[in-house]
Amino acid sequence: MRCVVLPEIGTFEGWRDEARALLAEGVPPEEVLWQRGAGEADLFAGAPAAAPTPGGGAVTVPRGFVDLARLAVCHADPERFARLYALLWALGRDRRLLEDRADPLVDRLERMAKEVRRDRHKMTAFVRFRELGDAEAGRRRFAAWFEPSHHILELTAPFFVRRFGDMDWSILTPDLSAHFEAGTLRFGAAAARPDLPEDAAEDLWRTYFRNIFNPARVKLKAMQAEMPKKYWRNMPETALIPEMVASAQARAREMAAAAPMVAPLRAERIGERLRAARVPEPGDDLAAGLAACRRCPLWENATQPVPGEGPLNAPLMIVGEQPGDLEDLEGRPFVGPAGQLFDEVAARAGLDRARAYVTNAVKHFKFAARGKRRIHQSPTQGEIQHCRWWLDLERAQVKPRLILAMGATALDSLTGDRRGLLTRRGGVEQTAEGTPVLVTVHPSYLLRLPAIERAAAEAAFEADLRRAAEILGK
Repeated sequence: MRCVVLPEIGTFEGWRDEARALLAEGVPPEEVLWQRGAGEADLFAGAPAAAPTPGGGAVTVPRGFVDLARLAVCHADPERFARLYALLWALGRDRRLLEDRADPLVDRLERMAKEVRRDRHKMTAFVRFRELGDAEAGRRRFAAWFEPSHHILELTAPFFVRRFGDMDWSILTPDLSAHFEAGTLRFGAAAARPDLPEDAAEDLWRTYFRNIFNPARVKLKAMQAEMPKKYWRNMPETALIPEMVASAQARAREMAAAAPMVAPLRAERIGERLRAARVPEPGDDLAAGLAACRRCPLWENATQPVPGEGPLNAPLMIVGEQPGDLEDLEGRPFVGPAGQLFDEVAARAGLDRARAYVTNAVKHFKFAARGKRRIHQSPTQGEIQHCRWWLDLERAQVKPRLILAMGATALDSLTGDRRGLLTRRGGVEQTAEGTPVLVTVHPSYLLRLPAIERAAAEAAFEADLRRAAEILGK
């Protein structure tokens, strides 16, 4: 049994070097006992292993493993080093193992890394420095006491170097201590909780906390989840919490009584803008409403909105993703390459586009400029959600017997679920109101396929359109 003793300072680098050497020697995980410093010694461990020999062979791992190990090494779990070495050993046989979040070892290490990240966030938020020495000195000195849940001081100290690089400071913890003096950061042994003096900054913390405390929204469980009580004794502002919670209801009533009864002038101006941008109701001019639409930022760069077109009593509604470059310039849907391909296939399938209402789930062209070209960009979930109002209005006006959803964006807008398009294609689903929705791919998908795959995919697309024609013919 090999016993590896890692240093308390530079633990990650020590683990990395030892793991490389052990892996190069072919030592399996079950033959290694790990400990950090003398304080974690194992009762059954043998003599500590010799220092690793440099140049034990190159070891390559996915970049994600290095990031994961750097965090997991800081966890308080005494088995963290063994878990990491076991994963490193397994990666030598399956480099894609790290992508399998269902693997128990990967899942455990990812959760450990998440806990370390949370602990680091708590440290950056809850460390409170007290000033030591002369406040008029050229370079002032401060100190703080903090009790992290994990061994995070080395990992987090650079944050304080960047934030407080113009002063000298020390952060003392039960595990290690960090000292920043004259621009140099060093680490030392653990410290006992010091008796730090109060300073003027503590009154600033208390004033700030009192002013951000909202008595109308007191949620003790939520507050303690974000700011656990273990940190309170080192934070000057937390002494105010009992009194502020006790008086919260009375203060909330005072705030409500003092609230203005008449809306301020700015509220009236906002109301005027909202009334000016009123969206139409069913039966209103849809194109006029779209021209004034500011529901999402896509209108800012698009040439114009592209409303649907076709008979308002059409039995079939065809829904695509969004306008393309040509559609944006002409103001009509499905006139570009994808629309031309659709017309060709629809004609073969016996589907008359002139008898259908053709539209898109999103009404403005989203693109990225590449020189003189405008490259299509997929709409986000928020943009789809904002534009769904217009599609719902079109559906209310047309009342189609069948909707042909072409592509994941159209499927998302109509059913609320875009997943598994290729497995759902050819099937008939329903909107929330019960309108049948025939699922198929978008013609632009066919245009992107290699030539060797295009014919079969186009035949399947034609079969979907043929089925739509058959459903409408019944």
